[in-house]
Amino acid sequence: MLTQIFDHLHLDHSCGRAIYLQIADALLLLIKKGDLRAGRKLLSSRDLAALLQINRITVSKAYEELKAQGWLESFTGRGTFVSSHILDHQPKTLDSRLIPAALKKAGFVIHPNKYPDEVIDIVIPELHLDDGYPDPRLAPLKEFYRAYRGQLTRSGLYQKFGSYGNPAGSSYYREALSRYLNLTRGVKTTAKNILSVRGTLMGINLVCNALINPGDIIVSGIPGWKRADHNFAHAKARHIGISVDEHGLVVEELREICKAHKVRMVYVTPNHHYPTTVSLRIDRRLELLRLANEYGFFIFEDDYDFDFHYKHRPLSPLASADENGMVIYCGSFSKTFSPTFRMGYLVAAENVIEHLAKVRILLDRQGDHILDNAMAEILNDNTVQRYIRKALTIYEERRDLFCELLSAELKEVINFTIPEGGMTVWAEFDGSIDLEVLAKKAFRRGLYISDGKTHQYPGYKTNAIRLGFASSSKEELITSVDILKGLI
Repeated sequence: MLTQIFDHLHLDHSCGRAIYLQIADALLLLIKKGDLRAGRKLLSSRDLAALLQINRITVSKAYEELKAQGWLESFTGRGTFVSSHILDHQPKTLDSRLIPAALKKAGFVIHPNKYPDEVIDIVIPELHLDDGYPDPRLAPLKEFYRAYRGQLTRSGLYQKFGSYGNPAGSSYYREALSRYLNLTRGVKTTAKNILSVRGTLMGINLVCNALINPGDIIVSGIPGWKRADHNFAHAKARHIGISVDEHGLVVEELREICKAHKVRMVYVTPNHHYPTTVSLRIDRRLELLRLANEYGFFIFEDDYDFDFHYKHRPLSPLASADENGMVIYCGSFSKTFSPTFRMGYLVAAENVIEHLAKVRILLDRQGDHILDNAMAEILNDNTVQRYIRKALTIYEERRDLFCELLSAELKEVINFTIPEGGMTVWAEFDGSIDLEVLAKKAFRRGLYISDGKTHQYPGYKTNAIRLGFASSSKEELITSVDILKGLI
Protein backbone atom coordinates (compact mmCIF):
# COMPACT_ATOMS: atom_id res chain seq x y z
CA MET A 1 0.00 0.00 0.00
CA LEU A 2 2.83 2.39 0.90
CA THR A 3 4.38 2.01 -2.52
CA GLN A 4 1.00 2.92 -4.10
CA ILE A 5 0.70 6.00 -1.89
CA PHE A 6 4.07 7.26 -2.97
CA ASP A 7 3.18 6.82 -6.61
CA HIS A 8 1.26 10.10 -6.17
CA LEU A 9 4.25 12.02 -4.82
CA HIS A 10 5.82 14.51 -7.21
CA LEU A 11 9.16 15.86 -6.06
CA ASP A 12 9.75 19.36 -7.36
CA HIS A 13 13.46 20.14 -7.72
CA SER A 14 12.80 23.77 -8.65
CA CYS A 15 10.41 24.90 -5.91
CA GLY A 16 13.13 25.99 -3.48
CA ARG A 17 12.14 23.50 -0.73
CA ALA A 18 14.65 20.75 -0.02
CA ILE A 19 13.72 17.29 -1.35
CA TYR A 20 14.04 15.63 2.05
CA LEU A 21 11.60 18.19 3.47
CA GLN A 22 9.15 17.49 0.63
CA ILE A 23 9.29 13.79 1.56
CA ALA A 24 8.82 14.63 5.24
CA ASP A 25 5.84 16.84 4.35
CA ALA A 26 4.25 13.99 2.39
CA LEU A 27 4.74 11.46 5.19
CA LEU A 28 3.41 13.90 7.78
CA LEU A 29 0.29 14.52 5.73
CA LEU A 30 -0.33 10.79 5.43
CA ILE A 31 -0.02 10.45 9.21
CA LYS A 32 -2.39 13.35 9.86
CA LYS A 33 -4.93 11.99 7.37
CA GLY A 34 -4.87 8.57 9.06
CA ASP A 35 -3.41 6.72 6.09
CA LEU A 36 -0.30 5.94 8.11
CA ARG A 37 -1.50 4.97 11.56
CA ALA A 38 0.29 4.66 14.87
CA GLY A 39 2.73 1.72 14.88
CA ARG A 40 2.77 1.36 11.09
CA LYS A 41 6.14 0.25 9.77
CA LEU A 42 7.60 2.35 6.96
CA LEU A 43 9.68 1.25 4.01
CA SER A 44 13.37 1.15 4.71
CA SER A 45 15.30 4.20 3.59
CA ARG A 46 16.95 2.02 0.89
CA ASP A 47 13.61 0.78 -0.49
CA LEU A 48 11.95 4.20 -0.45
CA ALA A 49 15.00 5.76 -2.11
CA ALA A 50 14.82 3.15 -4.88
CA LEU A 51 11.09 3.76 -5.29
CA LEU A 52 11.54 7.53 -5.58
CA GLN A 53 14.79 7.22 -7.55
CA ILE A 54 16.73 9.46 -5.20
CA ASN A 55 19.71 9.13 -2.88
CA ARG A 56 19.19 7.00 0.24
CA ILE A 57 20.72 9.75 2.40
CA THR A 58 17.90 12.09 1.36
CA VAL A 59 15.26 9.64 2.64
CA SER A 60 17.24 9.12 5.85
CA LYS A 61 17.24 12.89 6.42
CA ALA A 62 13.45 12.96 5.93
CA TYR A 63 13.01 10.18 8.50
CA GLU A 64 15.37 11.94 10.94
CA GLU A 65 13.41 15.17 10.55
CA LEU A 66 10.13 13.48 11.51
CA LYS A 67 11.78 11.52 14.34
CA ALA A 68 13.09 14.78 15.78
CA GLN A 69 9.54 16.13 15.73
CA GLY A 70 8.17 13.01 17.41
CA TRP A 71 6.15 11.65 14.47
CA LEU A 72 8.37 8.63 13.82
CA GLU A 73 10.39 6.25 15.99
CA SER A 74 13.13 3.75 15.13
CA PHE A 75 14.22 0.47 16.71
CA THR A 76 17.56 -1.18 15.98
CA GLY A 77 17.07 -4.26 13.82
CA ARG A 78 13.33 -3.66 13.41
CA GLY A 79 13.07 -0.48 11.29
CA THR A 80 11.22 2.84 11.36
CA PHE A 81 7.60 3.17 12.52
CA VAL A 82 4.91 5.81 12.94
CA SER A 83 5.12 6.81 16.59
CA SER A 84 2.95 4.76 18.92
CA HIS A 85 2.18 7.93 20.88
CA ILE A 86 0.07 9.38 18.07
CA LEU A 87 -3.68 9.05 18.42
CA ASP A 88 -5.30 7.27 15.49
CA HIS A 89 -7.32 9.35 13.06
CA GLN A 90 -10.23 8.14 11.01
CA PRO A 91 -8.89 7.32 7.55
CA LYS A 92 -9.93 9.73 4.80
CA THR A 93 -10.00 9.35 1.06
CA LEU A 94 -6.54 10.10 -0.24
CA ASP A 95 -6.29 13.32 -2.18
CA SER A 96 -4.28 13.20 -5.37
CA ARG A 97 -1.99 15.83 -3.84
CA LEU A 98 0.27 14.75 -1.02
CA ILE A 99 1.30 18.36 -0.32
CA PRO A 100 -1.75 20.32 0.90
CA ALA A 101 -2.73 23.70 -0.50
CA ALA A 102 -2.36 26.84 1.61
CA LEU A 103 -5.27 27.39 3.98
CA LYS A 104 -7.81 30.00 2.93
CA LYS A 105 -10.16 29.88 5.91
CA ALA A 106 -9.49 29.42 9.61
CA GLY A 107 -11.29 26.83 11.68
CA PHE A 108 -12.11 29.34 14.41
CA VAL A 109 -14.52 32.27 14.52
CA ILE A 110 -13.31 35.79 13.64
CA HIS A 111 -15.58 38.35 15.25
CA PRO A 112 -16.50 41.09 12.75
CA ASN A 113 -15.64 44.73 13.33
CA LYS A 114 -15.71 47.98 11.39
CA TYR A 115 -12.44 47.59 9.56
CA PRO A 116 -11.54 48.67 6.02
CA ASP A 117 -13.11 46.51 3.34
CA GLU A 118 -9.86 46.06 1.49
CA VAL A 119 -6.13 45.93 2.07
CA ILE A 120 -4.49 48.21 -0.46
CA ASP A 121 -2.07 46.24 -2.61
CA ILE A 122 -2.17 47.77 -6.06
CA VAL A 123 0.53 48.90 -8.42
CA ILE A 124 0.34 52.68 -8.77
CA PRO A 125 1.09 53.78 -12.35
CA GLU A 126 3.74 56.34 -13.22
CA LEU A 127 1.11 59.07 -13.34
CA HIS A 128 -0.69 59.69 -10.06
CA LEU A 129 -2.70 62.43 -8.39
CA ASP A 130 -2.49 60.65 -5.07
CA ASP A 131 -3.63 61.33 -1.50
CA GLY A 132 -0.94 63.93 -0.96
CA TYR A 133 2.40 62.14 -0.83
CA PRO A 134 5.90 63.64 -1.06
CA ASP A 135 8.21 63.06 -4.00
CA PRO A 136 10.89 60.54 -2.92
CA ARG A 137 13.05 61.75 -5.81
CA LEU A 138 13.69 64.89 -3.78
CA ALA A 139 14.36 63.17 -0.44
CA PRO A 140 17.93 63.12 0.96
CA LEU A 141 18.20 59.37 0.54
CA LYS A 142 21.95 59.34 -0.08
CA GLU A 143 22.61 61.30 3.10
CA PHE A 144 20.28 59.06 5.06
CA TYR A 145 21.95 55.95 3.63
CA ARG A 146 25.36 57.21 4.73
CA ALA A 147 24.03 57.94 8.21
CA TYR A 148 22.46 54.49 8.47
CA ARG A 149 25.60 52.77 7.20
CA GLY A 150 27.62 54.71 9.72
CA GLN A 151 25.51 53.27 12.53
CA LEU A 152 26.33 49.76 11.32
CA THR A 153 30.09 50.25 11.04
CA ARG A 154 31.05 52.32 14.06
CA SER A 155 32.21 51.00 17.41
CA GLY A 156 29.95 50.08 20.29
CA LEU A 157 28.20 47.27 18.46
CA TYR A 158 27.10 45.48 21.62
CA GLN A 159 25.38 48.60 22.88
CA LYS A 160 23.61 48.88 19.49
CA PHE A 161 22.90 45.24 18.68
CA GLY A 162 23.64 43.12 21.72
CA SER A 163 20.66 43.96 23.90
CA TYR A 164 17.27 45.63 23.96
CA GLY A 165 16.88 49.35 24.45
CA ASN A 166 14.31 51.87 25.59
CA PRO A 167 10.85 51.19 24.08
CA ALA A 168 10.37 54.96 23.77
CA GLY A 169 13.20 55.07 21.23
CA SER A 170 16.89 55.84 21.03
CA SER A 171 17.90 58.56 23.51
CA TYR A 172 20.19 60.07 20.86
CA TYR A 173 17.26 60.37 18.46
CA ARG A 174 14.84 61.71 21.06
CA GLU A 175 17.33 64.38 22.09
CA ALA A 176 17.89 65.41 18.47
CA LEU A 177 14.17 65.40 17.75
CA SER A 178 13.46 67.44 20.88
CA ARG A 179 15.85 70.17 19.72
CA TYR A 180 14.37 70.08 16.22
CA LEU A 181 10.75 70.32 17.39
CA ASN A 182 11.52 73.05 19.92
CA LEU A 183 13.12 75.10 17.16
CA THR A 184 10.62 74.49 14.36
CA ARG A 185 7.32 74.00 16.24
CA GLY A 186 7.80 76.19 19.28
CA VAL A 187 7.03 73.32 21.64
CA LYS A 188 8.80 72.95 24.97
CA THR A 189 10.22 69.43 25.24
CA THR A 190 13.06 67.30 26.45
CA ALA A 191 13.88 63.77 25.31
CA LYS A 192 11.55 62.48 28.03
CA ASN A 193 8.58 64.06 26.23
CA ILE A 194 9.11 62.03 23.05
CA LEU A 195 8.29 58.49 21.96
CA SER A 196 9.38 57.09 18.60
CA VAL A 197 6.68 55.24 16.61
CA ARG A 198 6.40 53.73 13.15
CA GLY A 199 4.31 56.50 11.65
CA THR A 200 1.12 58.34 12.56
CA LEU A 201 -1.13 55.31 12.37
CA MET A 202 0.88 53.44 14.99
CA GLY A 203 0.76 56.55 17.15
CA ILE A 204 -3.04 56.65 16.99
CA ASN A 205 -3.32 52.92 17.63
CA LEU A 206 -0.97 53.09 20.60
CA VAL A 207 -2.86 55.98 22.19
CA CYS A 208 -6.19 54.19 21.67
CA ASN A 209 -4.78 51.02 23.25
CA ALA A 210 -3.23 52.83 26.18
CA LEU A 211 -5.71 55.59 26.98
CA ILE A 212 -9.11 54.68 25.55
CA ASN A 213 -11.54 52.29 27.26
CA PRO A 214 -14.60 50.69 25.64
CA GLY A 215 -17.44 53.19 25.59
CA ASP A 216 -15.20 56.27 25.85
CA ILE A 217 -16.30 59.12 23.59
CA ILE A 218 -13.97 60.31 20.84
CA VAL A 219 -14.87 63.38 18.79
CA SER A 220 -13.44 64.24 15.37
CA GLY A 221 -14.37 66.15 12.24
CA ILE A 222 -16.54 64.81 9.43
CA PRO A 223 -15.27 64.17 6.82
CA GLY A 224 -12.14 62.79 8.43
CA TRP A 225 -9.47 60.16 8.10
CA LYS A 226 -11.05 56.71 7.95
CA ARG A 227 -7.91 54.98 9.22
CA ALA A 228 -8.19 56.94 12.44
CA ASP A 229 -11.91 56.16 12.60
CA HIS A 230 -11.16 52.45 12.30
CA ASN A 231 -8.82 52.68 15.28
CA PHE A 232 -11.58 54.30 17.30
CA ALA A 233 -13.90 51.43 16.38
CA HIS A 234 -11.24 48.85 17.24
CA ALA A 235 -10.89 50.42 20.69
CA LYS A 236 -14.67 50.05 21.04
CA ALA A 237 -14.99 53.77 21.61
CA ARG A 238 -18.11 55.77 20.82
CA HIS A 239 -17.22 58.05 17.92
CA ILE A 240 -19.09 61.33 17.49
CA GLY A 241 -18.47 63.36 14.35
CA ILE A 242 -18.79 67.13 14.16
CA SER A 243 -18.83 69.49 11.20
CA VAL A 244 -15.87 70.94 9.35
CA ASP A 245 -16.24 74.20 7.40
CA GLU A 246 -13.85 76.56 5.63
CA HIS A 247 -12.25 77.44 8.99
CA GLY A 248 -11.78 73.87 10.18
CA LEU A 249 -13.43 71.99 13.01
CA VAL A 250 -16.64 73.64 14.22
CA VAL A 251 -15.64 73.88 17.87
CA GLU A 252 -19.04 75.30 18.88
CA GLU A 253 -20.55 71.86 18.21
CA LEU A 254 -17.91 70.29 20.46
CA ARG A 255 -18.93 72.58 23.31
CA GLU A 256 -22.52 71.36 23.09
CA ILE A 257 -21.38 67.72 23.08
CA CYS A 258 -19.25 68.34 26.18
CA LYS A 259 -22.27 69.74 28.01
CA ALA A 260 -24.16 66.50 27.45
CA HIS A 261 -21.43 63.85 27.48
CA LYS A 262 -18.06 63.05 29.04
CA VAL A 263 -15.61 63.34 26.14
CA ARG A 264 -12.36 61.42 26.47
CA MET A 265 -10.44 62.50 23.34
CA VAL A 266 -10.70 64.92 20.42
CA TYR A 267 -8.79 63.96 17.28
CA VAL A 268 -7.86 66.91 15.08
CA THR A 269 -5.61 67.74 12.10
CA PRO A 270 -5.46 71.52 12.63
CA ASN A 271 -2.86 72.70 10.12
CA HIS A 272 -4.40 70.98 7.09
CA HIS A 273 -7.60 69.19 7.95
CA TYR A 274 -7.81 65.75 6.40
CA PRO A 275 -9.25 65.48 3.78
CA THR A 276 -10.40 69.06 3.01
CA THR A 277 -6.98 70.74 3.65
CA VAL A 278 -8.46 73.75 5.52
CA SER A 279 -6.61 75.21 8.52
CA LEU A 280 -8.17 75.53 11.96
CA ARG A 281 -8.62 79.25 12.63
CA ILE A 282 -6.75 80.73 15.59
CA ASP A 283 -9.84 81.53 17.67
CA ARG A 284 -11.04 77.94 17.31
CA ARG A 285 -7.64 76.62 18.31
CA LEU A 286 -7.68 78.64 21.48
CA GLU A 287 -11.26 77.61 22.24
CA LEU A 288 -10.41 73.95 21.69
CA LEU A 289 -7.61 74.20 24.26
CA ARG A 290 -9.90 76.05 26.67
CA LEU A 291 -12.56 73.33 26.35
CA ALA A 292 -9.96 70.62 26.97
CA ASN A 293 -8.96 72.31 30.21
CA GLU A 294 -12.56 72.89 31.24
CA TYR A 295 -13.96 69.44 30.47
CA GLY A 296 -10.85 67.29 30.95
CA PHE A 297 -10.57 65.60 27.56
CA PHE A 298 -7.21 65.28 25.84
CA ILE A 299 -6.44 66.33 22.28
CA PHE A 300 -4.68 64.09 19.76
CA GLU A 301 -3.06 66.57 17.38
CA ASP A 302 -2.16 64.88 14.09
CA ASP A 303 0.24 67.30 12.40
CA TYR A 304 1.00 65.10 9.41
CA ASP A 305 2.49 67.72 7.06
CA PHE A 306 3.36 70.75 9.20
CA ASP A 307 6.52 71.54 7.21
CA PHE A 308 4.78 72.32 3.94
CA HIS A 309 2.94 75.63 4.18
CA TYR A 310 3.25 78.17 1.34
CA LYS A 311 1.35 81.37 2.01
CA HIS A 312 3.07 82.12 5.31
CA ARG A 313 4.60 80.26 8.20
CA PRO A 314 2.13 77.66 9.48
CA LEU A 315 0.31 78.39 12.71
CA SER A 316 2.12 76.89 15.66
CA PRO A 317 0.78 73.52 16.84
CA LEU A 318 -1.79 73.34 19.60
CA ALA A 319 0.93 71.62 21.60
CA SER A 320 3.01 74.81 21.63
CA ALA A 321 0.26 76.64 23.54
CA ASP A 322 -0.61 73.75 25.83
CA GLU A 323 0.30 74.65 29.42
CA ASN A 324 -1.53 71.82 31.17
CA GLY A 325 -0.47 68.66 29.31
CA MET A 326 -3.78 68.21 27.48
CA VAL A 327 -2.28 67.63 24.00
CA ILE A 328 -0.62 64.54 22.55
CA TYR A 329 1.20 65.78 19.46
CA CYS A 330 1.95 63.38 16.60
CA GLY A 331 4.22 63.98 13.63
CA SER A 332 5.71 61.82 10.91
CA PHE A 333 8.66 61.77 8.55
CA SER A 334 6.57 59.60 6.22
CA LYS A 335 5.02 62.76 4.78
CA THR A 336 8.45 64.36 4.58
CA PHE A 337 10.39 61.61 2.80
CA SER A 338 8.10 58.80 1.59
CA PRO A 339 4.98 56.89 2.77
CA THR A 340 7.05 53.70 2.86
CA PHE A 341 9.44 55.35 5.30
CA ARG A 342 7.70 54.42 8.56
CA MET A 343 8.99 56.83 11.16
CA GLY A 344 6.98 59.12 13.40
CA TYR A 345 6.84 60.40 16.94
CA LEU A 346 4.51 61.25 19.80
CA VAL A 347 5.09 64.26 22.04
CA ALA A 348 3.35 64.50 25.42
CA ALA A 349 3.86 65.01 29.14
CA GLU A 350 6.55 62.78 30.64
CA ASN A 351 4.14 60.52 32.54
CA VAL A 352 2.09 59.99 29.37
CA ILE A 353 5.21 58.96 27.42
CA GLU A 354 6.19 56.58 30.22
CA HIS A 355 2.74 54.98 30.14
CA LEU A 356 2.68 54.72 26.33
CA ALA A 357 6.16 53.13 26.34
CA LYS A 358 4.95 50.42 28.74
CA VAL A 359 2.03 49.63 26.43
CA ARG A 360 4.16 49.87 23.29
CA ILE A 361 6.50 47.16 24.58
CA LEU A 362 3.60 44.67 24.39
CA LEU A 363 3.34 45.22 20.65
CA ASP A 364 6.73 46.35 19.40
CA ARG A 365 9.61 45.86 21.84
CA GLN A 366 11.46 49.04 20.99
CA GLY A 367 11.27 49.98 17.34
CA ASP A 368 14.39 50.41 15.21
CA HIS A 369 17.05 52.26 17.20
CA ILE A 370 19.50 52.12 14.28
CA LEU A 371 16.93 53.94 12.13
CA ASP A 372 16.34 56.37 15.00
CA ASN A 373 20.05 57.16 15.27
CA ALA A 374 20.45 57.59 11.51
CA MET A 375 17.61 60.12 11.50
CA ALA A 376 19.23 61.89 14.47
CA GLU A 377 22.42 62.27 12.42
CA ILE A 378 20.68 64.06 9.55
CA LEU A 379 18.67 66.17 11.98
CA ASN A 380 21.80 67.26 13.81
CA ASP A 381 23.73 68.16 10.64
CA ASN A 382 20.71 70.10 9.23
CA THR A 383 20.24 67.78 6.25
CA VAL A 384 16.51 67.51 6.97
CA GLN A 385 16.14 71.27 7.32
CA ARG A 386 17.92 71.94 4.01
CA TYR A 387 15.81 69.31 2.26
CA ILE A 388 12.55 70.80 3.57
CA ARG A 389 13.50 74.29 2.37
CA LYS A 390 14.31 72.91 -1.08
CA ALA A 391 11.20 70.73 -1.29
CA LEU A 392 8.95 73.57 -0.07
CA THR A 393 9.95 75.73 -3.03
CA ILE A 394 9.44 72.92 -5.53
CA TYR A 395 6.09 71.85 -4.07
CA GLU A 396 4.82 75.43 -4.13
CA GLU A 397 5.72 75.70 -7.84
CA ARG A 398 3.92 72.41 -8.50
CA ARG A 399 0.88 73.56 -6.52
CA ASP A 400 0.67 76.80 -8.48
CA LEU A 401 1.00 75.04 -11.84
CA PHE A 402 -1.52 72.35 -10.90
CA CYS A 403 -4.12 74.86 -9.75
CA GLU A 404 -3.61 76.90 -12.93
CA LEU A 405 -4.16 73.75 -15.01
CA LEU A 406 -7.32 72.81 -13.09
CA SER A 407 -8.69 76.34 -13.52
CA ALA A 408 -7.86 76.50 -17.21
CA GLU A 409 -8.83 73.00 -18.30
CA LEU A 410 -11.46 71.75 -15.83
CA LYS A 411 -13.05 74.85 -14.30
CA GLU A 412 -16.52 73.89 -15.53
CA VAL A 413 -16.54 70.57 -13.66
CA ILE A 414 -14.24 71.10 -10.65
CA ASN A 415 -14.56 73.51 -7.75
CA PHE A 416 -11.58 73.98 -5.42
CA THR A 417 -9.73 76.45 -3.21
CA ILE A 418 -6.00 76.88 -3.63
CA PRO A 419 -4.53 75.22 -0.52
CA GLU A 420 -2.32 77.35 1.70
CA GLY A 421 -0.26 74.29 2.57
CA GLY A 422 -0.01 70.55 2.28
CA MET A 423 0.45 68.44 -0.82
CA THR A 424 -3.03 68.07 -2.23
CA VAL A 425 -6.06 69.89 -3.61
CA TRP A 426 -9.54 69.09 -2.30
CA ALA A 427 -11.49 68.98 -5.57
CA GLU A 428 -15.30 68.92 -5.66
CA PHE A 429 -16.56 67.53 -8.97
CA ASP A 430 -19.83 68.29 -10.69
CA GLY A 431 -22.57 65.91 -9.57
CA SER A 432 -22.90 64.52 -13.09
CA ILE A 433 -19.43 62.94 -12.88
CA ASP A 434 -19.25 59.43 -11.42
CA LEU A 435 -15.89 59.42 -9.63
CA GLU A 436 -15.74 55.64 -9.41
CA VAL A 437 -16.15 55.34 -13.17
CA LEU A 438 -13.71 58.19 -13.76
CA ALA A 439 -11.08 56.56 -11.53
CA LYS A 440 -11.36 53.26 -13.41
CA LYS A 441 -11.07 54.95 -16.81
CA ALA A 442 -8.10 57.01 -15.65
CA PHE A 443 -6.35 53.90 -14.33
CA ARG A 444 -6.70 52.24 -17.73
CA ARG A 445 -5.01 55.32 -19.19
CA GLY A 446 -2.12 54.99 -16.74
CA LEU A 447 -3.29 57.61 -14.21
CA TYR A 448 -4.22 56.92 -10.59
CA ILE A 449 -6.86 59.01 -8.80
CA SER A 450 -9.11 58.15 -5.86
CA ASP A 451 -12.72 57.09 -6.43
CA GLY A 452 -13.83 59.16 -3.42
CA LYS A 453 -15.40 56.31 -1.44
CA THR A 454 -13.12 56.83 1.54
CA HIS A 455 -14.55 60.33 2.08
CA GLN A 456 -18.20 59.26 2.29
CA TYR A 457 -19.97 59.09 5.66
CA PRO A 458 -23.55 58.39 6.71
CA GLY A 459 -25.29 61.74 6.43
CA TYR A 460 -22.34 63.28 4.60
CA LYS A 461 -22.02 62.88 0.87
CA THR A 462 -19.74 64.86 -1.34
CA ASN A 463 -18.54 64.26 -4.86
CA ALA A 464 -14.97 65.20 -3.97
CA ILE A 465 -11.50 63.68 -3.90
CA ARG A 466 -7.98 64.68 -2.96
CA LEU A 467 -5.71 65.34 -5.94
CA GLY A 468 -2.10 65.23 -4.79
CA PHE A 469 0.39 67.33 -6.71
CA ALA A 470 3.64 67.10 -4.72
CA SER A 471 4.78 63.66 -5.90
CA SER A 472 4.52 64.55 -9.60
CA SER A 473 6.85 66.62 -11.77
CA LYS A 474 5.46 69.56 -13.75
CA GLU A 475 5.45 67.47 -16.91
CA GLU A 476 3.59 64.67 -15.14
CA LEU A 477 1.01 67.13 -13.80
CA ILE A 478 0.38 68.51 -17.30
CA THR A 479 -0.08 65.01 -18.72
CA SER A 480 -2.35 63.97 -15.84
CA VAL A 481 -4.68 66.94 -16.28
CA ASP A 482 -4.76 66.29 -20.04
CA ILE A 483 -5.91 62.72 -19.36
CA LEU A 484 -8.64 63.90 -16.98
CA LYS A 485 -9.81 66.53 -19.44
CA GLY A 486 -10.02 63.95 -22.20
CA LEU A 487 -12.01 61.52 -20.03
CA ILE A 488 -14.41 64.16 -18.72
